[in-house]
Amino acid sequence: MRLLLADDHDLVRETLAAFLLAEGFETVRCVATLPAALEVLAEGTRFDLVLLDYNMPGMNGLEGLARARAAAPGVPVAIISGTTQRDLAEASLQAGAAGFVPKTLASRAMIAAVHLMASGDVFAPISLLMREPDMADVLQSLTRRETDVLRGICEGKSNKEIARDLDLQEVTVKLHVKTLSRKLGAKNRTHAAMIARDSGLT
Repeated sequence: MRLLLADDHDLVRETLAAFLLAEGFETVRCVATLPAALEVLAEGTRFDLVLLDYNMPGMNGLEGLARARAAAPGVPVAIISGTTQRDLAEASLQAGAAGFVPKTLASRAMIAAVHLMASGDVFAPISLLMREPDMADVLQSLTRRETDVLRGICEGKSNKEIARDLDLQEVTVKLHVKTLSRKLGAKNRTHAAMIARDSGLT
């Protein structure tokens, strides 16, 4: 398997190249800028995969991805990055990248990702692309009683006070607190109140 690796960080580039070669990759051609990568592609050498550092000189955001893809039709071109931003990963994939690979990825996972992309599949860490649930939707999913209890928590009331206000047993209020905290992903009642306030409930 032949790879073109473009990254302006010498240590990252050399370490990754050495690891890939040790894993049996036939060729790992290394350059430090996008213009240098485009020059190599213009030579006509056929690569199985091109890896581009998002922040290296000449990239100009995802414009560099488009230029590399145009210079190597049919060759998978992926983005590697030191930042793990979901928006950037999504934008890269939408722009036609074969994958988005965080440099923090474990070595074995990196090798698996390279093989996957070189074979024509698209790679991105699932954890990076998972969207957080819309908190407005989560709040709407609360029952009326859970919402009443949450409002009481936001007002700084104790379970006993909330139980008295809502004419409920204190044990029932505790159960509602536990359930609504789980739905909100809150660690405790204080955290639940913070989430509710940030979401405009109070």
